[in-house]
Amino acid sequence: MKYLKQFGLILLVSFCGEALSYLIPLPIPASIYGLVLMLAALGTKRIPLSAVRETGKFLIEIMPIMFIPAAVGLVRYWYVLRPIFVPVAVITLVSTVVVMAGTGRITQAVIRLSERRKRNAGDAR
Repeated sequence: MKYLKQFGLILLVSFCGEALSYLIPLPIPASIYGLVLMLAALGTKRIPLSAVRETGKFLIEIMPIMFIPAAVGLVRYWYVLRPIFVPVAVITLVSTVVVMAGTGRITQAVIRLSERRKRNAGDAR
């Protein structure tokens, strides 16, 4: 029963994201609205982490299975993808490397900033 409650709460937030996507005329996917709403709710403690933790972990664990339909779609429409495969592959590779490098740099900057703040807080005492 606990998992159903947690899943229902996640679905409710996702539904609110769908509603926002419908109401706000911006080209932002509903899933992004839902993620931002969940982040805000968890950050402000309107939804405690314990209210969605187990189901969230379960959904992350089964995420690879969710890519199977997309892979089947690629195979099914290979004739459409084939003429543009090389440009798509290059774009995917380059953008993946750029995102990974950017994420690494930002993570390093946040860690350095956090360490600097801890050092400064220790010096102030």
